Amino acid sequence: MEFATFAQRVAAIEAEPADLEIVTLVTELFEETLETPSLEGVNPGSDAGHGTDSSDDLDTPDTLEIVARFVQGRVFPAWQSRTLDIGPSTCYEAIARAAGTNVRTDDVEARLADIGEIGEVAASYDLGGQQGLGAFGGGSSSDDGTDGTDLTVREVYETLSELAAAEGAGSQDRKVDLLFGLVNRCSSEEARYLARLVLSEMRIGVGEGTVRDAIAEAFDVPGGEVERALQVSNDYGQVARVARDDGLEGLTQLDLAVGRPVQAMLAQAGTVTDALEEWECAAVEWKYDGARIQLHYEPDSDDASETIGVFSRNMEDVTDALPEVVEFAEETLENPVILDGEVVAIDDDGTPLPFQEVLKRFRRKHDVEKAREDVTVRPVFFDCLHADGDDLLEEPLTTRHDRLEAVLRDGDEQSRSPENVDGLSLLWRSDDPEEIESIDAEALEGGHEGIMLKNPESTYSPGRRGKHWRKRKPDVETLDCVVTGAEWGEGRRATFLGTFELSVLAGEAGDELETVGKVATGITDEKLEELTALLEPYITVEEGQEVSLEPEVVFEVGYEEIQTSPTYSSGYALRFPRFVGVRSDKETADADSLERLERLRG
Repeated sequence: MEFATFAQRVAAIEAEPADLEIVTLVTELFEETLETPSLEGVNPGSDAGHGTDSSDDLDTPDTLEIVARFVQGRVFPAWQSRTLDIGPSTCYEAIARAAGTNVRTDDVEARLADIGEIGEVAASYDLGGQQGLGAFGGGSSSDDGTDGTDLTVREVYETLSELAAAEGAGSQDRKVDLLFGLVNRCSSEEARYLARLVLSEMRIGVGEGTVRDAIAEAFDVPGGEVERALQVSNDYGQVARVARDDGLEGLTQLDLAVGRPVQAMLAQAGTVTDALEEWECAAVEWKYDGARIQLHYEPDSDDASETIGVFSRNMEDVTDALPEVVEFAEETLENPVILDGEVVAIDDDGTPLPFQEVLKRFRRKHDVEKAREDVTVRPVFFDCLHADGDDLLEEPLTTRHDRLEAVLRDGDEQSRSPENVDGLSLLWRSDDPEEIESIDAEALEGGHEGIMLKNPESTYSPGRRGKHWRKRKPDVETLDCVVTGAEWGEGRRATFLGTFELSVLAGEAGDELETVGKVATGITDEKLEELTALLEPYITVEEGQEVSLEPEVVFEVGYEEIQTSPTYSSGYALRFPRFVGVRSDKETADADSLERLERLRG
């Protein structure tokens, strides 16, 4: 499939306001990949003898797999840690070079400030005329020997894959050259969607549900089975290919795989009264002030080696940053498992430390041993998704917890009670509000956040924030807000961003942002310096002391009250907001919603 064809179809999708029609257009896009010639850019060794360029090699996905990801603004499967690692400035530089010798990066930034959207900026230039060394860094000829002036979807994918692999000395220049090579071959419409794709800003109204429904319609398979396959694989491209090639039978055979993370099941705020009214009996756990992790362990009987992977809530590989979790797995586990839990920072006495201490270890790539000396962490697990060949997503919570307890007993069930099983989060079952209150008080006294309330019969739904898990926090409530703007300080703080505009998710698809206030309280000069360094790369517009920011950073903010207010676009304002910390374990899509804000206000 030519990239121009993809861009045309995406433009039609973006212009369509009706959700059902969008599903139809995505369905037709998927069906169109079936007409793609079998030799279109297929790497040597792939199965080119069929009517599609299908391949079982994850490194050489076929056109359908690529399109199913591209249409969501993804280049790689959601479960992979691989990223393009392209900042806005790299994209701006590539566009400027392709636009002509008289165009500079500053010109692109200025046009962006005026237009407000990078796709429109890219489309506004007359591209494709630059020659000379590196002008076709994105691949100047296609594999079938043509002159390469018409980009294919596969060429875009392969060039972006090469870009993602660039590292070490000179890698930044290499990234710019590769991206320039692609932009330089684009029409205006192709450039619009290429720029959005590389900056993860596709925003054409296609969500995960749209792609799920389109897969079901395009390949005549049940939507429920597509949903299940997506939950266990976390790869829309793979599920689309399997649905096309193997139909319902193939989808039913897709299972969890050790080493391939899935999205975490999420909780919403709730009360003990509501939980007991709905479930009659609640499962109660301590809520730890840590960072979510997913542990994958698989021993290899052939060479006595082990495969251990530790993944963050966003499925980023954090194995190297958390050697304590690796050691725990080596010392405790015997059979293949996938465990859900948290990693908690502790002091020398084992007392839990604030969440901000965990962040000093999370994603640490250098000097891990030194960081380990400064901050010790320990894992605590509360769910078991897979154990010794058995997928447990459809099992009740209590059954999964029983398997978890068995997994962590280290092979000696008689010598250990649940209370002293290392790494195990205890689970109580109670229908007594007073007993649950006492468990909550014990958790708070132990330095934890409070308790979790769970439906004992609930299955595990990856990526879902449903009513089956509820978090009950202490009296001081917090919100996770997206930072969408800031103001430079004054006096000794003139070089720091010192006041931060907060927004929550809104809209039916949760892809809009509405402001709820500004926070400047609870932040030291040292922290302001850190926050300025974190946010400065995301500045898009600067007018006087005020700046606009790309919505990439999430703050946890405490507050005293939620009030109605005409000042902010949400219609509400946080009274006495206080900065608690940066939620670097959360993406924008994980921030709190306007719906939750309204629910908290009551």
